[in-house]
Amino acid sequence: MSPILSVQDLQVTFDVRRPGSWPWTPPRKLHAVGSVSFDLAPGECLGVVGESGSGKSTLARAIVGTVPSSGGKILWEGQDLAAMDSTKRRTHRRDVQMIFQDPLAALNPRMPVGEIIAEPLITHEPNTPRAEVKKRVAALMERVGLLPNLINRYPHEFSGGQCQRIGIARALILKPKLVICDEPVSALDVSVQAQVVNLLMELQRDMGLSMIFIAHDLSVVKHISDKIVVMYLGRVMEQADARALTTVPEHPYTQALISSVPIPDPRREKARKRPVLEGELPSPLSPPSGCVFRTRCPKAQPSCAGDRPAMIDLGSGHRVACPYHEAQQVLAAAI
Repeated sequence: MSPILSVQDLQVTFDVRRPGSWPWTPPRKLHAVGSVSFDLAPGECLGVVGESGSGKSTLARAIVGTVPSSGGKILWEGQDLAAMDSTKRRTHRRDVQMIFQDPLAALNPRMPVGEIIAEPLITHEPNTPRAEVKKRVAALMERVGLLPNLINRYPHEFSGGQCQRIGIARALILKPKLVICDEPVSALDVSVQAQVVNLLMELQRDMGLSMIFIAHDLSVVKHISDKIVVMYLGRVMEQADARALTTVPEHPYTQALISSVPIPDPRREKARKRPVLEGELPSPLSPPSGCVFRTRCPKAQPSCAGDRPAMIDLGSGHRVACPYHEAQQVLAAAI
């Protein structure tokens, strides 16, 4: 099956000027996303995890088209996003929608809920009769767990979980092919998180949606995703099937993320040994040479400061970027 979305060696950089610098002073380069590649099949969910500053949201915005890429390609149904004309790009905007992290901030406080949900439909299908618009909005509100009689209320009258349901309904009103969820449950209570995640899974199954789910919590990503990509400082550290990655993680960073997920058994949680990441995330303005994770890696060697590690295929789509695995492959080839 051909992928609906193919990201090939994507790079996103920003020019950053020092405060008070002269206008002719060359800006510094902030490497937000560096050499990210993956494929997303129709109806598949890809999880993207990593600490804050790993480039997850920038990656999502580059796919949507709100942030220009500095290199690489984004292929949507086989067509290069950068080469699309205005007509095809408008179709792309219909087919790719986004759900944001802060549900209340993502909604216009001066518009009632019905108008918020209907706005994309009116923009892209202006000839749709008002009765049909109202009917589709009411049906979608009921589908996401909101009473249709709340259609004239304003966002501040709803809870955080209800506001996120409004955002989901707005994203789905155009019946998109891909929905990008940028940490959609991080601002919600734990009980509400589970409800929203289960709702997204039901909608994905019923509507045949492809989905990119971005989050910090690896346990949530494992629950909803078919494949997982682990990012650190703008680069992919590991990617694999969700079960394989969470069961047999190969990269030290992935192992640290998994160990940070608490076990709901106090005795087992207290007894287990877990790797602890020391230090802070380096600045993307001056990333470490070689492996960007080496400054915090418990297995780092002097050789990790050399060339940037390439993605190594371990089989069954499991790929990892780690100098240790590169050395193991070289040793195996020599034997």
